Amino acid sequence: MSEEQNQTPQEDDVLLNTGVDPDLMAGAAEELGISLDSELLKNIPVTISIEVGRTSLKIRDLMRLTQGSVVELDRLAGEPLDLLVNDTLVAQGEIVLVNDRYGMRLTQVVPKSERLKSL
Repeated sequence: MSEEQNQTPQEDDVLLNTGVDPDLMAGAAEELGISLDSELLKNIPVTISIEVGRTSLKIRDLMRLTQGSVVELDRLAGEPLDLLVNDTLVAQGEIVLVNDRYGMRLTQVVPKSERLKSL
């Protein structure tokens, strides 16, 4: 394992900090008389996906797909890929190879204010 993989996540880690301001949550929770444990929140699983592109097909075209078929996507080669956390765009980046596995190098992180708009 590389040294980067052994490090514990930082407070500003983009994957842990995906749109809800902890101070805002704490304030809202206090108003409602709810006590939130930040360690508990950090242990909630999220789904992370990387989107290469999208397309729209009619069912008839979908049913015609066979092994070897090519599906054209809406992105050009070389365009950044999207990193989605629970279907919310969090960052964009490029594919890298890390120890014979695919990874993603983030090239742009979506600002918190923009992520909050999509909630």
